[in-house]
Amino acid sequence: MLLVKQHIERDGSGYVTLRPQEDEDMWHAYNLIQQGDELRGSAVRRVTTESSTGSTSSHRVHLKLTLVVDKVLYSALALSEAPAGSASSSAPSTGTSTPSAPATAGGTSGTATLHVSGKVSSENPHVKKGAFHTLDLEVGRDFTIIKGEGEWDSISRERIREMTEPGRGADVGAIVCGEGVANICVITNHTTIVRQRIDVPVPRKRKGGGTALGADKAHSRYLQQVYAAVVRHFDFDTLKVLIIASPGFTKETVHSYLLEEAVRQGNKAIIAAKSKFLLLHSPTHHVHSLAQILSSPEISTQLKDTKFAQEGVMLEKFFKMLEENPLRAWYGEGHVLKAAERGAIGKLLVSDELFRAQPRKTDEVAGWNGRSPSVARRKMFVKLVEDVKAYGGEVLIFSSMHESGQQLNQLTGIAAILTYPLDVEVVEEEERVEAEEREKARIAAEEAEQA
Repeated sequence: MLLVKQHIERDGSGYVTLRPQEDEDMWHAYNLIQQGDELRGSAVRRVTTESSTGSTSSHRVHLKLTLVVDKVLYSALALSEAPAGSASSSAPSTGTSTPSAPATAGGTSGTATLHVSGKVSSENPHVKKGAFHTLDLEVGRDFTIIKGEGEWDSISRERIREMTEPGRGADVGAIVCGEGVANICVITNHTTIVRQRIDVPVPRKRKGGGTALGADKAHSRYLQQVYAAVVRHFDFDTLKVLIIASPGFTKETVHSYLLEEAVRQGNKAIIAAKSKFLLLHSPTHHVHSLAQILSSPEISTQLKDTKFAQEGVMLEKFFKMLEENPLRAWYGEGHVLKAAERGAIGKLLVSDELFRAQPRKTDEVAGWNGRSPSVARRKMFVKLVEDVKAYGGEVLIFSSMHESGQQLNQLTGIAAILTYPLDVEVVEEEERVEAEEREKARIAAEEAEQA
């Protein structure tokens, strides 16, 4: 992301102008833009004019519009949109491969957009103030986010720092595969994009060990499609690692074929990058196995500086603590807040989903006046992060576009590894006793005043 201009006051109000340069930047924008913010961006609108003779003509006009944000929709064919356990979106009977979206050779741009809708807040010759409009934010087009007092909080500023930091991390490629199936993925610090799904039905071996009719042809077609997908979606000049993972021996077969075919076709990029290939075991051929794959010692050591590897390792530590010493592994909003009040959190795991102040179903029922009740929740979690950091705790904000972030979301989106054991029941009993004592003291004070 390119930071074009920034002006933030001491009171937390101000604006930032940004220019997305790749798909991951659209995800950052999605996490920055909140309901109630103002957004200024480019739009194209068809305008109809009538001449003095009564004839009409229409033409497209490029506009600069400012909206008060009502809804934000992130659109990308990504991991979060693929159902867990779904290996292919293609028709299994034809054995086709389905590109998830058009992509460049590097697989980094042109597949993600952001649709922001709201009321026009500034007068425009072609659009009335107060009219509803939708701005489509895309890679390469500048936009400006304007926030009110206190809205540019520490989490927002940290995200701006992260996304505009030069060389913030190379992409990692992943082929999660099995017999006849493969998911071609690009993993960045904050997103996991499934670029293509391949599903070629391969007839099983006959009883007695014979080869089924057409099995060799189907297997060859499968490998050819995987090779074509690798050439299309991965830029080996910028790729740090290419993971090939499968439950059985498919990964070895795919790896050998890629190198042999690269030599046959004279693909120097793949030949030169053979040291970047990393073969790992996967429990399944489904995309959701990436969380376990990325937490393996082989990958976590090689990619220890990348955010997604840190997420996988941290989540693995939490689950291990939950199993071995559950009094030091707490999750759920209420429990984690109680632990924070006691300064007991050593490591805080929190999903970026909790910081998106978008209306929830409960908010829609309750109604809102200019700002969703979710904004108050965001501020609560921002304060929690700041408090934990203040007393020396470690905080890791998980991306819900990674499988590890989705697993954390299943645990309510927040968890903590404590520095010392705490029994939830004991803590709640202490709070109950303290509340009773405060109530008794209040009643006694009132009686004393009346006397």
